[in-house]
Amino acid sequence: MEGFILFLVLGVGLLIFLVIVAALLFGGLRTSLMFTVHTQEAVIVERFGKFKRVAQAGLNFKTPFIDSTTKPVSLRVQQLEVNIESKTKDNVFVNVPVAVQYRIREEQVIDAYYKLSNPEAQIRSYVFDTVRSALSSLELDEAFESKDDIARSVESTLSARMQEFGFNIINTLVQDISPDQRVRDSMNSINAAQRDRVAAQSLAEADKIKRVTQAEAEAESKRLQGEGVAAQRKAIALGIAEQYEMLRKVGIENSAEQLLLMTQYFDTMQDVARNARSNVLYLPSNPGAVGSMGEEIRTAMLQSQAAAEASQDADVADAEDRKRSSAQHQRKQQEARAEKARQQAEQRAREARQQQAPEDYPGGDVPPWAHPGSGDLG
Repeated sequence: MEGFILFLVLGVGLLIFLVIVAALLFGGLRTSLMFTVHTQEAVIVERFGKFKRVAQAGLNFKTPFIDSTTKPVSLRVQQLEVNIESKTKDNVFVNVPVAVQYRIREEQVIDAYYKLSNPEAQIRSYVFDTVRSALSSLELDEAFESKDDIARSVESTLSARMQEFGFNIINTLVQDISPDQRVRDSMNSINAAQRDRVAAQSLAEADKIKRVTQAEAEAESKRLQGEGVAAQRKAIALGIAEQYEMLRKVGIENSAEQLLLMTQYFDTMQDVARNARSNVLYLPSNPGAVGSMGEEIRTAMLQSQAAAEASQDADVADAEDRKRSSAQHQRKQQEARAEKARQQAEQRAREARQQQAPEDYPGGDVPPWAHPGSGDLG
């Protein structure tokens, strides 16, 4: 009987022990005794509200009903989106979305948790202040060009201010600078006009180059064509001279012109036959007219020679007439000068006789009878 009672007591005690262990492992007592921390997180353990320690990743223990834990503090890189509306130097309102990438330093979890009540709000304030200060000194076009400078300025300011609170600023990105839609439309219109002007200048320059090249090509072509025609005419003249000399040597001197014209006639007709599009003939269309054409050429040459001789004789006659007219004119001028000199001499003689008085006349005046042309004495 006593053994049974002892066995019953031991069984009850074992049951109570198992209940306590189960309560510790699976009940609320377990959560108050142990806790786990995930990787890249940190948990602060407080005892009666006072900082006790920082629990790292893994299984951690605490004193039940005495110690308490805070919410996990993430050690990962986080991104904060800040949308800023500000005004540039030329009074254009723009929206500037800024992305700030930051993380909490593992060795400064205490500062990050206890020194800042709302870290994101304070980061926003610093970003607002820095971006607005930068945009107020820049015009719109300069703001677009200085986007990276603004991002670096925000990053340096945040790094200096947030470092003491345990925040490490990884990167700061100014994603865009977006003005009002009407301003964007105006900028697009200006850019389109500038591009149209550049395109027009390029097209005009290309057309100029094309025209100049064509003109140079035409000039070169005409120069070469002229040289070819000159060489051809020279060769033809030399050939005709050689043929004429050959005909003269064999005794065909009087009819050489007819033979040459006949040869040129057949050459021309052969060229006309090869070129079916030709419809103009510069020579008679039948061989019988070649002789009359030679006579016409000879007659025209004789008439031209006669006209030249007549013109030369007329020039000689005109020269002799001009020479005779010049000699007569000179003779008349000499006679006129002689007559004028004679008249002047007579005038001077009369003046001298009027001024000279007789030596035996008692007075200074010239008597009336001493003047030339006076009447006879009574």
